[in-house]
Amino acid sequence: MSTVLQPAIVNFAPQSHSVELREVPLPEIGADDVLLEVAAVGVCGSDLHQWTAEHSWPVNYPVILGHEFSGRVVKTGANIKSFREGDRVVSETAAVINPESPLARVGRYNLDPSRKGFGYGVDGAMTTHVKVPARCLHHVPKDLPLTTAALTEPCCVAFSAVASNVTVLPGDRVLVLGPGPIGLLCGAIAKLRGAEVAVAGIARDAVRLKLAEELGCEAIDVSDADKWARARDGLGCEGVVDAAGISATLRVAVDVVRPAGWISKVGWGRAPVDFSLDPIVQKNVTLQGSFSHTWAIWERVLVLLASGALDVNKIVGGRWSLSQWETAFETMHSGQIAKALLVVKGD
Repeated sequence: MSTVLQPAIVNFAPQSHSVELREVPLPEIGADDVLLEVAAVGVCGSDLHQWTAEHSWPVNYPVILGHEFSGRVVKTGANIKSFREGDRVVSETAAVINPESPLARVGRYNLDPSRKGFGYGVDGAMTTHVKVPARCLHHVPKDLPLTTAALTEPCCVAFSAVASNVTVLPGDRVLVLGPGPIGLLCGAIAKLRGAEVAVAGIARDAVRLKLAEELGCEAIDVSDADKWARARDGLGCEGVVDAAGISATLRVAVDVVRPAGWISKVGWGRAPVDFSLDPIVQKNVTLQGSFSHTWAIWERVLVLLASGALDVNKIVGGRWSLSQWETAFETMHSGQIAKALLVVKGD
């Protein structure tokens, strides 16, 4: 019997730009898996970092990229009872975990040291069909388009950073450093919690800063961050979200956060920190790392998306097919848009 092949965007080596469209075998599923026909998949900054070889995490080469995706169930494993053929679903990213680990047992499987995610640890969804453990799946509300639902994952990252891992109270001033997709969504969710929000960037971020305004946030140059943070009483802002993806912005966060405030660090940064962290001690500041998400967060975010309270489509700058992946990557990487979406099957 001949092998069924499908197109896939494959990161095949650790060198820069080692990504190409290849023909790969259709995946075989196990008893606890489902096979999804991919509807759409978002391009994440981490996909771009693997494309340019600027990432700081281990990659299982060769691997199909893509961890922000939605689709329809086309096949189920023998043990699956909660999903059936035709179901519209989205998938979490923790493709491999140890269900017996202490973290998994208390519902923090996202922090399980054995965790491997789609798009770097196992094959992701920048293809036509992807194998997914059924435990990762969530049903998509009937009125929520699959092309919108595909971006549930970055919304969950932002929800974790400003709604689960820290406390934002109505009236707080929250500064977001970095107007990338995650930073923009962090700003939007902080606004939903009643905060005054500013998103800070640099000159090349002009397009993305305009999107921050469309999401109800102030848009400022990072050089004005200190002025904005201290505008109320001179002490700084209650919270800072470091979503810039470079280590240098942590220094800005430490400088502008008020005593007893918090910093939520969600952006990755490979470079070492070359300044003293003593001000965190002196100001009694909480420095909170924020990584990934859990089942309950996904359920809440799907409600926000379905209700329209969180409009993730505002950050989508263009839609491309799988064959146009390179244009999508280049357009997003250049800063011309905040988010690229690859539409495979669509709604």
